[in-house]
Amino acid sequence: MSSTALLQRYQRWRHVAEPGFWIVLYLNQAIMNSWLVWVDLHRSGLAVPFWEVAVWEWSSNMVLLALIPVVILAEQFRPLQLVFERKNLRWHLAASVVYSLVHVAAMVSLRKLVYWSQGGNYDFGAWWRELPYEYLKDVRSYFEVLLVLGFYRLLLMRWQGEASLLGEPDEGPAVEPVQQPERFLVRKLGKDFLLPAFEIEWIQAWGNYVNLHVRGHDYPLRSTMAAIERRLDGKRFVRVHRSYIVNLDFVQTITPLESGDARAGLRTGGEVPVSRRYRDALKNLSMAS
Repeated sequence: MSSTALLQRYQRWRHVAEPGFWIVLYLNQAIMNSWLVWVDLHRSGLAVPFWEVAVWEWSSNMVLLALIPVVILAEQFRPLQLVFERKNLRWHLAASVVYSLVHVAAMVSLRKLVYWSQGGNYDFGAWWRELPYEYLKDVRSYFEVLLVLGFYRLLLMRWQGEASLLGEPDEGPAVEPVQQPERFLVRKLGKDFLLPAFEIEWIQAWGNYVNLHVRGHDYPLRSTMAAIERRLDGKRFVRVHRSYIVNLDFVQTITPLESGDARAGLRTGGEVPVSRRYRDALKNLSMAS
């Protein structure tokens, strides 16, 4: 099967494959951990019934599985490549605290419910001592999920294609302006395509790359936001966030948020964050266009 056909088939099953990966991962983790912890306890001389160990591990892993969509939303709100900027690092560390508190509260509630159904009582221990211990495990889990999401997104982008700017020809004049290109060169599955600039819906910063979002696909281009912004048509492409540039031709709605920021709804169905710094300028430009 060719790479193109494989990619098309994966795209059809992507909505099943992505949640399926996390479900299989956490189910396997719950099964393996239950067995390993039970064996370790018995080796230490502690005759703990297997069902109790299974309750501990399954309650923890099922809550972590239920929290995966929350972490995905957090990663979309503060993309992985920006985590290590001070502001975003603080944001994700704060989010990891909430993540851990929800995990522990739900996990303990499930354990107490199961123990009660068996005529017993589950004792979590001293909260002041156990919560920091649980947080150290949860913050590692939180950032591991972010890393997996970032790595997966990068692989998917490379699979879908990678863009580059058209350069000066070796001989003769350029066919079109190089400083403000009308097309981008896209390499996808070993083939080269010319991507019209007007088809780009939005551009997102991604570490040392920017993503050109076109018809549901992201094409990474090695550039900074400042560099690509200088080479785009300023009447069509507008900076709306430190990490986003949007094509005005696709903006359909601008929804203010309580924080002072906004969301730009696109006629293709997507949404792009708009920071308060750029909100008024985007409104004025949208009305003018």
